[in-house]
Amino acid sequence: MATQTTASCTGSTLLQPLSEIINLPLDQVNFVACQLFALLMAVWFRIYLHPSKTSPFIRHVVATLLGFYLALFCFGWYSLHFLVQSGLSYSVMVFAGLENMHKYCFIVTLGYLILCQITRVYVFDYGMYSADFTGPMMVITQKITSMAFEIHDGLTKREGQLTPGQKYFAISRMPSLLEYLSYNCNFMGILAGPTCSYNDYKAFIEGTCYQPRHQENANGKENGKYKQTEPSPKNDVISKLCTCAISLAVYLSLYKLLPVERSIDDDFVNSTPFHLQVVYLYLAMLALRPKYYFVWTLADAINNAAGFGFNGYNKDGSPRWDLISNLRILDIEFATSFKLFLDNWNIQTALWLKRVCYERCPINPTAATFLLSAMWHGVYPGYYLTFLTGIGMTMAARAVRHNIRPYFLMSDSYKGIYDVITWAWTQVAISYTVAPFVLLAVGPSLKFYRTWYFGLHLLCLLVVLALPVKSKRRQAKEQQDDLQKDNQTDHNSTDNNCNQKEKTT
Repeated sequence: MATQTTASCTGSTLLQPLSEIINLPLDQVNFVACQLFALLMAVWFRIYLHPSKTSPFIRHVVATLLGFYLALFCFGWYSLHFLVQSGLSYSVMVFAGLENMHKYCFIVTLGYLILCQITRVYVFDYGMYSADFTGPMMVITQKITSMAFEIHDGLTKREGQLTPGQKYFAISRMPSLLEYLSYNCNFMGILAGPTCSYNDYKAFIEGTCYQPRHQENANGKENGKYKQTEPSPKNDVISKLCTCAISLAVYLSLYKLLPVERSIDDDFVNSTPFHLQVVYLYLAMLALRPKYYFVWTLADAINNAAGFGFNGYNKDGSPRWDLISNLRILDIEFATSFKLFLDNWNIQTALWLKRVCYERCPINPTAATFLLSAMWHGVYPGYYLTFLTGIGMTMAARAVRHNIRPYFLMSDSYKGIYDVITWAWTQVAISYTVAPFVLLAVGPSLKFYRTWYFGLHLLCLLVVLALPVKSKRRQAKEQQDDLQKDNQTDHNSTDNNCNQKEKTT
C-alpha cells in the first residue's frame, strides 16, 4: 500500500522508509509527522516567542513561515493553491468596495475551493490522495469568508445593526498582508484547523487573549487568584494527547473490521435480518468517528500548546482551553437529538455556517445552511445526498421535540425513557444520514437507501406533515408582537387608571 502511494504523493519522500515499515500511505505519514512537529514548535513558540519577549511582528512572521514549510512538506507544489486562494481573496478585500466586498470575497474564495475540488475529483484520480490538499483550503475558506463578513460588519454597520456576537467579532481595521497570511496559514492550523475568529487570533499573537477573561471567573466575580499569573495549558494538552492516542488505537483496530461498504453488499443484505443491519451500520459509523477525534483533538492540542484557546475558568478555578475546540466526544456519543449531535460535531464549522449563512440568509436559512455545507465539503454526490437528507432529519427532529417532548417532562422516569428512545433514534438517524457521505458515489448511496426502502425519508416526511413547527424567526416575531401588545395593554390600563383617579378627585 505504501509503495503504491509514493508516486502519487507530491509531498516530501523523506519518511518513505517509515511508510513502508508501518504499511501506511506516505501522505498520511507526512501529515501525522508534521502535526507532531507542529506540537513541538508550539511549545517552543509559547516559551521562547512569548509576547513579553518579542514583538507581534516576529510572532506573525515565524508562525507564517513555519506554516508554509509544513504545507510544502505535506503537499509539495499543491500548497501553492493556499497562496493563490489567499492572494485572490485579499485583492478583493483591498480593491472592492466595502458595501459588497464580503459578497465578492465569499464567491471568489468558495469558487476557487470548488474549482480545486472538481479538478481533484474529476480531472485527476479522486482516490489517489488519502491526505487531501483541499482539506487545508476548506479551513482557509472559512477563515477568509469569516474575516470578510467581520470587516464588513466593523466598517460599514452601526453597533445597533449588529447582534452581540457580530459586535464581538467585528473588525474595525483592515488587516495587513502579514497579519492576513499569518491568520490563514499559521503552523498551528494550516493542516487541520480549526478555524477561529481573527480577533481571537490577533489577541493571541499580541498577548492580550488572557486579559478580558482574567477579570471575571465563571461566577462573574473578580478572580484575583488567577489575575497575576498566566494559565498553563499543560494539563489540557496532556489530556488531549491521551485522547488522541486512544482514538487512533481504536480506529486502527476497528475500521478494517467494520467497513461501511458491507452494508450494501448483496450477500450481507440478503442473509442478515434487518435489525442486525441497523446494528452493524451503527457500529461501522462508530468505528469511523475516532479518525476525526484523533485529527481534531490533536489540532486543538497544538493550538493550546502554543497558548491559543484559553476560554476563561471553570467554577472550580481551573482554566478552560476549549475556545476553538472542534468536538465534545461524550456529548456526541450520548446525544439525544439530531441537533445536539450536530452542535457538538465539528463545532467551529457549525459556528462558521451560523455566522456567514444562517444568521444572514433571509429565506429558508436551514436549507441554505445545509446547501452551503455540502458545497464547502466537496463535489462528491454523496455529500449532497447526506445534507439534503439532513434537512428533513432536522425538521422532523424539531417537530418531535416541540410536540412530543413536553409530555415526557412530567417526571424523571418519563424523561429517562424519552432520553433512551431519542438516543437510539439519533444514532440510527445519524448513521442513515451520513452513509452516503462515506460511500461518496451516487450508485452505492442510492443502493444503500433502497435496502432501507427510503424508510427514514418517508418517516421524516410524515412527521413534518403531521407535526408542523413554526420557524424560529416566526416564533421570535410572534413573541415580539405579543410583548408589544402586552406593553400596549399595560399602557392603556395605566391611562384608564389615571382617568378614573381624575374623575374620582
